[in-house]
Amino acid sequence: MADRLAATLYRMVLPDHVCPFGVRAKEMLDDAGFAVDDRILRSRDEVEAFKAEHGVATTPQVFIDGERIGGSDDLERYLAKG
Repeated sequence: MADRLAATLYRMVLPDHVCPFGVRAKEMLDDAGFAVDDRILRSRDEVEAFKAEHGVATTPQVFIDGERIGGSDDLERYLAKG
């Protein structure tokens, strides 16, 4: 049996807010059969540091085989191309 493709997902889960786009991205990856390394950003500081480090404006961010795919809409388009 072939190994599942690996994806890394960075998403925001704060005490007062769970990002719905991160939840959506996780569900899409799970449904597509990816082994997901789910990296939770647990504070606004962690979110801002991640965005600055990667030069992105939003979370979630999905990486597949080391390539940044983008957010949940970008992931949806990526998966649709199959």
